[in-house]
Amino acid sequence: MNSLFNKDLWKEILQSITSNGFRTIITSFGVFWGVFILILLLCASNGLKNGIENSFSGISTNSIFIWAQGVSMEYKGLPKNREYNFKMQDAQAIRNNIKGLKTVSPRNQLGGWGVSNTITHNLNEGSFTVMADFPEILEQKSLIMEQGRFINYNDIEHNKKNVVIGWAIIDELYEKGEEVIGSYIKIQGVSFKVVGVYKDISMQGKRQIEEQKYIHVPFSTFTQVFNEGDKVRFFHITANDNQSISEIKESIFSLLRKRHSIHPKDDRAIGNFDLNKFFTKFGMLFLTLKIVSYFVGILILFSGIIGISNIMLIVIKERTNEIGVRRALGATPGNIRKQILLESLFLTIISGMTGVSLAALISYLINLQLDSQDPATSESLLYNPSVDLVTIITVLIILVISGLIAGFIPAQTAIKIKPIEALRTE
Repeated sequence: MNSLFNKDLWKEILQSITSNGFRTIITSFGVFWGVFILILLLCASNGLKNGIENSFSGISTNSIFIWAQGVSMEYKGLPKNREYNFKMQDAQAIRNNIKGLKTVSPRNQLGGWGVSNTITHNLNEGSFTVMADFPEILEQKSLIMEQGRFINYNDIEHNKKNVVIGWAIIDELYEKGEEVIGSYIKIQGVSFKVVGVYKDISMQGKRQIEEQKYIHVPFSTFTQVFNEGDKVRFFHITANDNQSISEIKESIFSLLRKRHSIHPKDDRAIGNFDLNKFFTKFGMLFLTLKIVSYFVGILILFSGIIGISNIMLIVIKERTNEIGVRRALGATPGNIRKQILLESLFLTIISGMTGVSLAALISYLINLQLDSQDPATSESLLYNPSVDLVTIITVLIILVISGLIAGFIPAQTAIKIKPIEALRTE
């Protein structure tokens, strides 16, 4: 082991590498470029992954949204194309019969999708979407309270006319400096007391001001005031952390079909959006991008390794006489092999880590640019494009293996040189 740190040995290696500096730089460029491209591709892949994950920040991704659609098949004497609605009793049935669920949140909306309602405060008015919710929805969406509180079960049990509004509503309905908490707004002529102001911190919320303009009303109050009965527009259902919602959603669908006399094979009657499946697809995409990044980078690196191997063969040919002298003076084949391998390894690691350093610098500059942008207006999907220490160690291991491979054939060629023949070489 001590021979690896022999001063004379490393002096010879450096002298050999620097004796033709331009040739060394050109030869090592392939390794540098391969590693540089590999790190940049991994940074971009991680940046995209971080950006997508950040857009789901605070949202329970192990969730599914379910809503009622038109029935497309006849069943038990009931016609196709009939309309139906989910009921509050469905929520309790799901909780009682489906295992592995964390939260079942019934939700209602005033008007249809995309339909806003005129909301007034004093002499000001604006069009906003009103949502009927239970307190649990705060755990499923990326909302934080900036003022006051969210809906609680006291509001639900006593049908209180309390509301929580998005911060962007304040800009349209309130005067500058006006107290919001404790004030009143009117929804379809009915007064509601503002008890909280929320902020949507998801990436979508940061980019779309409309996400900051929802009004949240206690579900029971909404049902009573707007005469919705026990109707539920849709469910936001979240599974336990150790249970995939994608694996149990069919059980939920089967239960709901049975409760509403829908044909067991009618897949169109229940609309759904599986957030977990959607997020899992992104996970597979990121894994594929990572594999492609390694594949492309290693292919380019391999071409660089071939270049280093070739130049080492040329160097050995140029140093045939020197090798003969060393063999004649008692140098063993192991000594010759070690020096060739160390030269190849040193050249590979230096050029490779130079590529890592330059890629890291570019990644740092990109992060500076991204940090200077306003997240609310930025169109970039990248977020913190970087690589971790494990990746750097992996690249270093690849470089060590590559360096040894690059030097193996030249080293074997060198030790096959016979001292007598080498000494005759001019």
